[in-house]
Amino acid sequence: MTDEADMKLRTARTIKWNVIDRVSSQLLYAVSGIVLARLLSPNDFGLVGAVAIFQAFASLMVDSGFSYALLQRKTPSHLDYSTVLWFNIAMATIIYLSLWFAAPLIADCFQDDSRLIALSRVMFLSFIINAASIVQINRLMKQMNVRMVAVSNIVALALSAIVGIVLAINGFGAWAIVWQTLTQSTVKTLILWLTSHWLPLWAFSWQSLREIFKVGSAMMTSSFISTLVQNINAFFIGNRVNLVSLGYYSQADKWSKMGVASISQVLTSSFLPVLSQFQDDKERFARATKKMNKFTSYLLFPIMGFLGVMAEPIFHVLFGVKWDASIALFQLLLLRGVFVVLTSLYNNYIIALGRAKIILWTVILRDGAIFLALLVTLPMLAWTRPDDITYGVKLMLIGQVVASLLAFVVMLKITSRLTWRTAWSYVQDSLPYLVETLLIMIPMMWINTLSLNAWVTLALQGAIGLGLYLIVNWLLKSKMQQEALNYITGRLRRK
Repeated sequence: MTDEADMKLRTARTIKWNVIDRVSSQLLYAVSGIVLARLLSPNDFGLVGAVAIFQAFASLMVDSGFSYALLQRKTPSHLDYSTVLWFNIAMATIIYLSLWFAAPLIADCFQDDSRLIALSRVMFLSFIINAASIVQINRLMKQMNVRMVAVSNIVALALSAIVGIVLAINGFGAWAIVWQTLTQSTVKTLILWLTSHWLPLWAFSWQSLREIFKVGSAMMTSSFISTLVQNINAFFIGNRVNLVSLGYYSQADKWSKMGVASISQVLTSSFLPVLSQFQDDKERFARATKKMNKFTSYLLFPIMGFLGVMAEPIFHVLFGVKWDASIALFQLLLLRGVFVVLTSLYNNYIIALGRAKIILWTVILRDGAIFLALLVTLPMLAWTRPDDITYGVKLMLIGQVVASLLAFVVMLKITSRLTWRTAWSYVQDSLPYLVETLLIMIPMMWINTLSLNAWVTLALQGAIGLGLYLIVNWLLKSKMQQEALNYITGRLRRK
């Protein structure tokens, strides 16, 4: 088997297990989320959403961008991995202690709700536990052997879902989600350590840390900006409006991220290790980006487009009418998510080339545009209508969708120059799948006008969307679809 064929097969296996991981995890996440959404109130979700804002930043500081740096390095050593592990654990301990004492200040940010003090102090324990698993996951991703990562995620989600649901049934409110989160982190970390057959050295290298920090620092800064923008919406909604509106937004954000974050994670863990091997070969790197663009577009546009059309029946089937105020927010977040996934994909190309400093500027461009849109719409954030409690939040998200589109255009131009391709060639990679999706969405939207039962509407839309998409790509002889089907029906049975 040639090196290129071997790499292609390893990439396919990695994608397979990443997809198994994400699909299984999201199904479990969805089941527990549906049950909890029916048992808990928007206020409960608002409380956890408020804590999650600070937890996101704490988790980011723990990793410090070193995961990306290790993936970008061709051959990280045992000492490199050990150094990052000890650094992560030390940072997690320091940050947790700082946030423990800052808990009353967190409560002050959200109408001085004292319930947040105890919630945050317990919830923040999860990122200390997660800090111990970052290197284990990174090693498996670098080796393109992510099967056990998938297993650990699935088992952890299953057990934590049971814990969360049982506690919610017994009236624990927001605490059900807190203990569900802690259970998930603990089980996942234990499985990875017990099955990895890897132990760190009792050593720490400042030289190794400095070398990794050259890439990691830029990625940490970039990730910090991204995390700030991703969570600043929730902060201002909770701070300027109320926790009920934050609950509606958090619910929409959670379900939209099931598509956005899953696709981004699959792309990063599957493509970045491959691209890092081609960073010194312009021709192979350019060919790889072409295939990755097409594969991403083949999945991204129908997933996000069809979910947007099916949003109302999905919410009604899952939750009844309890969360109707989240539907339009969910659709806008999906639309914004299209640009998030594409820019994340382009960021992977730049990271693989070792151009992390450029990533920082592209992130500033992208997220700066979103932040500017937030500032422009901030005076409207608390606006409501008699039949629409989240009217102002919708206006904010519309502004961010426009800003994301403009930033994407600039990002496309920058990425094409760095990867030895034209911007138009990137558009050509994606355009067929975008056009197909938009055309198929028309009959799906027509189904919504028939006033059918939510279950019937959802079934019809799903069948029409998936069926037409597969048929159209079959008629057009889509290479991406053919390769995916060949792998699933052939190699998958033999592996």
